[in-house]
Amino acid sequence: MWKEFREFILRGNVLDLAVAVIIGGAFGNIVNSLVNDVLMPPLGLVLGKVDFSNLFIDLSGKGYPSLAAAQQAGAPTLNYGLFINSVINFLIIAGAIFLVIRLFNRLQAAKATAVEATPTTKECPYCLSTIHLQAKRCPHCTSELVS
Repeated sequence: MWKEFREFILRGNVLDLAVAVIIGGAFGNIVNSLVNDVLMPPLGLVLGKVDFSNLFIDLSGKGYPSLAAAQQAGAPTLNYGLFINSVINFLIIAGAIFLVIRLFNRLQAAKATAVEATPTTKECPYCLSTIHLQAKRCPHCTSELVS
């Protein structure tokens, strides 16, 4: 059982997945910082000096001055400002992933086109078998090929 587990863990796709999760977590932190520290302050300023992370609805009806005060008092709150930040985070991450996948697909298509453009095989004129382009003799019918 230990041997099977070790083989499973050391397979290439499991290691690739582990690396992707770690990089994804780090990328998520970068995007969170981008949204919270770079994008939201100017957006809040344009919208009338609004701090999205502090937008909430107090469900207890006591009227707390800030989200932190309401949470410290244990009041039930509806944190729609944090939800707006999360939606913006998601849209930025989804857009970045879309761009990376789009670039990757374009590179794969260009690579496939380049490979298809240069043939590496030809047909033997005697037996019509597929042979390497530089072959001097057909491996199937052993006929000598004229270059």
